[in-house]
Amino acid sequence: MASKVPKHVAIILDGNRRYAKKLGMQPWKGHEYGAKKLNELLKWCRELGIKELTLYSFSTENFKRAKAEKDFLFNIFRKEFESMQHRKDIFENKIRINVIGRLEMFPKRIMQSMLGIMEKTRKHGNFTVNFAMAYGGRQEITDALRKIMKSRIKSSQINENMITSSLYLKSEPDLVIRPGGEVRTSNFLTWQSVYSEWIFVGKLWPEFTKEDLIKCIVEFNERERRFGE
Repeated sequence: MASKVPKHVAIILDGNRRYAKKLGMQPWKGHEYGAKKLNELLKWCRELGIKELTLYSFSTENFKRAKAEKDFLFNIFRKEFESMQHRKDIFENKIRINVIGRLEMFPKRIMQSMLGIMEKTRKHGNFTVNFAMAYGGRQEITDALRKIMKSRIKSSQINENMITSSLYLKSEPDLVIRPGGEVRTSNFLTWQSVYSEWIFVGKLWPEFTKEDLIKCIVEFNERERRFGE
């Protein structure tokens, strides 16, 4: 195992539909496999000593998908966030669940389940999981600027720290992993990931293993982070 484990890891959960097609199933059925993989991922991260995990789960653009797929996904989201409120591993391990994005875009019941688990775990401090839902990096910056403008401050007072404090997510990932074979950032953590190390993995998300995560951490250790210096 690598000598230095990144404190904050972010992952783009890409490739669920292509995985289902490989199995000869309806594309959206792949999201079930992706959701099951998440439970394994949380365990791996805790075992490896990662303290914060941010997951790109559903973008603002994803709302443009076919109604049948969205309904299928929304049902998964509802069941998962409702079940979290009763999961022993979350409360025994003091896992904090945070959901970032334009949550009001979701049906009311799903939004309420997201807000519910956030409230129940807000004092947990051992491990934090951020679910990026109805999320877009440009939209996040836009919403941050709107928030700043409402405070009626002078333009000369706006600085990077103020913008950061107005974002959905204040922390910055050390490492961003994108399974699925695509080599682009897809509007994910546009502000926060400017100095993150990005690793692109050929495997689809449901195929991702603990060994793949360890390989990414080893590669992270082999890189020299300069932060523009």
